[in-house]
Amino acid sequence: MEFKRDPRFGRLIPAMVTPFDQNLELDLDRAQQLADRLVAGGVDAIIVNGTTGESPTVFYPQKLELFRAVLRAVGGRVPVIANVGDNCTADTVYFAQDAAKLGVDGFMCVVPYYNKPPQEGLYRHFKTIADSTDMPIILYNIPGRCSINMEAETTLRLAHNCDNIVAIKEASGNLDQVKAIIEGAPAGFDVYSGDDSATLDIMRLGGVGVISTIGNVAPERMKEIVELAAAGRWEEAEEANAALLPLMTGLFATANPILVKEALKLVGFPVGGVRLPLVDATPEQSAALAAIMREVGVLA
Repeated sequence: MEFKRDPRFGRLIPAMVTPFDQNLELDLDRAQQLADRLVAGGVDAIIVNGTTGESPTVFYPQKLELFRAVLRAVGGRVPVIANVGDNCTADTVYFAQDAAKLGVDGFMCVVPYYNKPPQEGLYRHFKTIADSTDMPIILYNIPGRCSINMEAETTLRLAHNCDNIVAIKEASGNLDQVKAIIEGAPAGFDVYSGDDSATLDIMRLGGVGVISTIGNVAPERMKEIVELAAAGRWEEAEEANAALLPLMTGLFATANPILVKEALKLVGFPVGGVRLPLVDATPEQSAALAAIMREVGVLA
C-alpha cells in the first residue's frame, strides 16, 4: 500500500482520558497537563471526551469545560477534536453548535446507541448533523458498544453526500467492511482503525492510522508504528507492533478506560479513578498490567 498524501488530522490521534480528582470531579489542571504530555509525545491531534474519556458520565456543561481547558493547553499545536456524538440527533446538533463556539477543530460523532436505528436512520442522523455545521466530522462505528453496525454502504453514502464528513473511526472488527469503505470512499476521506491492535491490518488496506487508547500511555511508540507503516517500512512496523501488542490487548482485559487510567498511574502520571458504573482496577488487575508494561518496556 502506497500512501500518497498526509491525512487531515494526522495518523496518531489518542482518545484522551478524562482526569478526575479524588472526589471524581473534573481535574482541569491535570487535563491540561495530559494534553501537553500527549503533544510532547508526538501525537497528531487529540480527541477529547470520547469513550476512553468517559463521555457517558461527563455531562454537557462539563464537556464544554473540558474542551475549553484542552484548547488552552494545546494552544493550536495540534487539532483538538470534540466528541459531540449522542443517540439523540437534536441534542447532538445543539451541543455541536455550543462546542464549535469554543474553537475546536473538528467533531467526532458515534453511531447512535441503544435506540438501534435502521441504516436509513443512521444516514439521516449524520446527514442532519453535517448539514447543521461547517465543521469537519469523524464518524465512529463501534458495534460492540452501540449494538448496531453502520454498514459500508451507509458510510460511503455519507462520505459522498456530505463534504464535511471527512473520516471514520472503524471499530467493527470487520476487515471486509473496512476494505469496502476504503475502496469506495471519495478522495480525501480517511479511515482510522478504532482498535490499536488492528492498526497495521487496516493500514495495509489503505487506512491512514489509528484513533488510539494506548496513545495515552505510549504515544511515541504508537507514533513510530504508524509512521513506519505510512513509509512502507512494513517489516519494521510489524516488529515495533509486535513489541507493543501485549499492552494493546492488555489494556482491554476489562472495560476501557479502567486499565489505561491505571497504566498512567503506574508510569507516574495519575489521572484519578473512573466514575460509576465503571470501577477502578483491582490489585490483581493492576499487578497483571504492570507485568505487561514491564514486558513491553513501558515500565521500568
